[in-house]
Amino acid sequence: ARMSNLAFCSLLTQTMGVEPILHVCGRDRNVIGQMAHFLGAHAVGIRNLVVITGDPPKVGDYPEATAVYDLDSIGLLHMATQMNRGVDPAGKPLRGGKTAFFSATGFEPGAQDVDKEIERLERKVAAGADMVMTQPIFNPELLDGVLRRIAHLKVPVLVGVLPLSSFKNAEFLHNEVPGMQIPEDIRERMRKVAPGPDSRKEG
Repeated sequence: ARMSNLAFCSLLTQTMGVEPILHVCGRDRNVIGQMAHFLGAHAVGIRNLVVITGDPPKVGDYPEATAVYDLDSIGLLHMATQMNRGVDPAGKPLRGGKTAFFSATGFEPGAQDVDKEIERLERKVAAGADMVMTQPIFNPELLDGVLRRIAHLKVPVLVGVLPLSSFKNAEFLHNEVPGMQIPEDIRERMRKVAPGPDSRKEG
């Protein structure tokens, strides 16, 4: 169990002076709930969002949970963009002015269908994404090729970095997490070291 990320981001802002990025997931709330979430975040001083559609609950610890998906990441980005213009999802003016969100969105350079992933990213940027955040990357050649293909979008790309903790961790990420590709030579390096501090150092 984890606390609301909105509450946690608010605590970071108030007690640590940290400027957090609030994770917003289409799976978790209907349109009304998402609108309230955005307005609540803005009211407590949160301005940065990373907007994703979200994996189905069946892949997590609570497979019996109900997914909502009123809006996917593109719909959520459009909602945030409209609210930045002072318009709510029903097309009515927001009371009290407009929001000032900076919206990031997810991108998987290692997706099985990278053409479809890039087409979807183009739609996200058109919907208002200000920045791209990738899944962790372990293959520089893959990254270079994808960056060239999305250069026309002219948005900053924050590249995911994830130190591996063990061979088991590397195998899980490579085989079980959509969009993650860990080259065989890197997995082999992790296999050759003993679990524990040596493994974390190699990672």
